[in-house]
Amino acid sequence: MASLDSTPQAVPDLPGTTGTPAKQIPPAAVARLTLYLRALNTLLAEGVERVSSESLAEASGVSSATLRKDLSHVGSYGTRGVGYEVQYLSRHIAAALGLTHDWKVAIVGAGNLGKALARYGGFESRGFDVVAIFDADQMVVGNEVGWLRVSDVADLETVLHRTGANMVVLALPAAVAQDVCDRVVASGVRSILSFAPVMLQVPEGVNLRKVDMATELQILAYHAQRAQAPGQTA
Repeated sequence: MASLDSTPQAVPDLPGTTGTPAKQIPPAAVARLTLYLRALNTLLAEGVERVSSESLAEASGVSSATLRKDLSHVGSYGTRGVGYEVQYLSRHIAAALGLTHDWKVAIVGAGNLGKALARYGGFESRGFDVVAIFDADQMVVGNEVGWLRVSDVADLETVLHRTGANMVVLALPAAVAQDVCDRVVASGVRSILSFAPVMLQVPEGVNLRKVDMATELQILAYHAQRAQAPGQTA
């Protein structure tokens, strides 16, 4: 089973670097690059043109050494005593993460979670266009969620092809998640984010990420009880 949790990411060529072999980025570094990009975009909104590695690291919650090592995977463009050009570094990290591509997202499941995801305004600003939402409940099909109309999951393949969706979010019960996942893969989609409380199986070449909120809460509970115990630290 392929997974973004374990597969290094290839850095795409930037203008002027065509023909350069793609570098592989360790998964942990990929996750931190998203933090740097968020911090850089905040700086851009504030009109900041340059930032030191120390300041960017602090804003991202990492050490300067970690930041410099991570940025070496995409090419370090800092100047000693001057720092990084915010706009250029932001564009470069976005390109490395694949955010300069046209990502069209479909959500399967129009329950509370699916509706909340469909209405979330932060996707578009980060390069993700939610183009469809599906459900099997005929009482829900046809309803409007934000600017989208809920499609019947029976029409999944047709709508995915029509909208050009290349990412799918599964907000489904465990009992139906694998079947729907298989249909999504068969339709040609190779990037899936699952909120279903079950381990899904996908063929090689399909990138699957799983978000298990119950597991995350259990981890938080573990750290919380340790913090409360005498003589223990989280």
